[in-house]
Amino acid sequence: MLTTTFTLDQLRTAVTAAVRAPSLHNYQPWRFRLADGAIEVRLDRSRLLPACDPTGWAARIGCGAALYNLRLALAVGGTPAQVRLRPEPADPHLLARLVPAAPHAATPTECRLHAAIPRRHSNRLPFRPDPVPPPIRQRLIDAARAEDGWLELVIGSTAVGAIAEIAMSAHRVLDRDPAYQAEVARLTRHYPAPDGVPAISGGPVAEPQDLLPQRPFGDWLRVPGRDFESEPLVAVLGAAGNTPSDQLIAGQALQRVLLTVTDAGLAASMLSQPIEVAQAREQLRLALGRFGSPQMVIRIGYGQPGRPTPRRDTTDVIDTVLEET
Repeated sequence: MLTTTFTLDQLRTAVTAAVRAPSLHNYQPWRFRLADGAIEVRLDRSRLLPACDPTGWAARIGCGAALYNLRLALAVGGTPAQVRLRPEPADPHLLARLVPAAPHAATPTECRLHAAIPRRHSNRLPFRPDPVPPPIRQRLIDAARAEDGWLELVIGSTAVGAIAEIAMSAHRVLDRDPAYQAEVARLTRHYPAPDGVPAISGGPVAEPQDLLPQRPFGDWLRVPGRDFESEPLVAVLGAAGNTPSDQLIAGQALQRVLLTVTDAGLAASMLSQPIEVAQAREQLRLALGRFGSPQMVIRIGYGQPGRPTPRRDTTDVIDTVLEET
């Protein structure tokens, strides 16, 4: 029998998975509610970052990633969802509405990716130099394509160096903005908190020889000889365009790629600096020779175990339920 509405229990279960999504500086800009049997994903205006994310791009990427987790949890629960992005143009903070689709068993891929949700986290530590095998690289490309995104793997030291210089240049631009730096400092946690980035999870302090930029979250020095890999696997994820809907699509593609990384036994960290600076984003697109818009740079490899960052409780992100009328 076709289920026509979602229940509050289904919402709560799905949101438990949704909140494990990544977001810029772990600020978790999402809200969820049940409205006439449909699940809505909304942008939390109170959690926008005016200095770090003045356009809301990163917030929509994060909400798209949360939407992908939500979809996975509903599918594994036996009731997949039909999704409509930005269903009401007059309400730009309503990002997606989900209604039940025909029930069917989750696919093996959905089950594996859903199982990876609690294990996925950003790993800002140095990776081992072991290369990522070609079959896994292809899985990552296919994961982005399955969500209408694209993933470009940057191959070769010259190409990686060019992308790294664009990222470093963007990082220097952001580092000169006092408001930006103050906001990052405010979201660096030196005490237990349900959001922000714990300093212990922030990675080691940056050093001059580092190829890729490091956020100033960490406050500890690395062990001598534990430099970052000299030729990391760098991937650029993008979408067809850069509209709010494109950004939601990119967020879903990003999360599918990150969960595929986790399922394959790999680690990843994200570099958003070359996306945050408009000139650097265009330089990145031109360097890749791609149509469409880059939406995230990802570093991928084999890393030592890390730790997930905290999340707000589901009760803090679910709005009052609206009963079906």
